[in-house]
Amino acid sequence: MTKTTTLTLTGDKDGEIELPLVFSTPFRREVIHKAWTNLNSHKFQRQGRHPTAGMDVVADTNNPPTGQGISRIARMRGGGGGRQGQAGEVASIRGGRQAHPPNVNKVIYKKLNKKENRLALCSAIAATASREHVQSRGHKVDDIESFPIIVSNDLELISKASEITQVLESLKLSKDVERLKSRKPRSGQSSLRGRTKKVGKSVLFVIKDSNKISKACGSIPGVEARSIKDLSVLDLSPGSDPIRLTVYSKGAIEEIAKIKSTHLNLMEKTQ
Repeated sequence: MTKTTTLTLTGDKDGEIELPLVFSTPFRREVIHKAWTNLNSHKFQRQGRHPTAGMDVVADTNNPPTGQGISRIARMRGGGGGRQGQAGEVASIRGGRQAHPPNVNKVIYKKLNKKENRLALCSAIAATASREHVQSRGHKVDDIESFPIIVSNDLELISKASEITQVLESLKLSKDVERLKSRKPRSGQSSLRGRTKKVGKSVLFVIKDSNKISKACGSIPGVEARSIKDLSVLDLSPGSDPIRLTVYSKGAIEEIAKIKSTHLNLMEKTQ
């Protein structure tokens, strides 16, 4: 067990706390990437087409199909005018069906083993204690003295955005929040569809209960709050790129210590 310094909301030292065994989990980038890929598929929406889309027309092939001086393709029937004689119903023509349309029965929900998911989560949590991993993702952490960042349980009582802003400044995290303001606007098809800006990810507050503080973080771009029960690899490594700048409360550390996993049992026996 290793000890680390805890801070108050004003940035002063509040004492020391022993880190749980979870923070000794080895960093497994490939496991985190696989867990993120599989968990991210759970929010996908199924796509499909109407079974008779493009075929609800009166069209038929010529009989016999040859000797007409035209291509062998189904053509619209009728008594003249409109689309009479035009190609219809088949693929590769205007208004026709798709050759291979999306199928709603396609498997897009990727499953993940429970032990593998738990290992990925523990590895992502442990990586938040490494300055190198946090800095490699682009976070501004030059003024932060030690990792992981653990503050008192007063953090869970915050309910205003102004208070969160003061906490970010006291903990020397405001530079990382301001980092998102320098993003360039997007161009191309995404801009034409109204998605000119893409909000990045900044500080993540991990606490025991996020009901109050999550509302306070809503107006600050890139800043989020998650409770331990809702914490996922998707939060700790957005875009499967480890690892996010994370702030824990003392209550969250106590809940993390309760995590049980096979690899933790093996680590405990070897110690």
